[in-house]
Amino acid sequence: MKQKENNSVEPKVLEAVKQAAVEGRLTCTAARELARELNVPVRMVGTACDILGIKIKACELGCF
Repeated sequence: MKQKENNSVEPKVLEAVKQAAVEGRLTCTAARELARELNVPVRMVGTACDILGIKIKACELGCF
């Protein structure tokens, strides 16, 4: 998998994702809620997860 560029994600998003992840995983619902709270696109939270090596679990779309 190609490494995502860290500069495409705001530092506040990286920090929030790090704090919200439990054992290197984050639920889809929690990721969507973080995006809403931070007023950023859901895709940015997904990219932050990729950068940090955090896996999405319980995906609402069945993608993960």
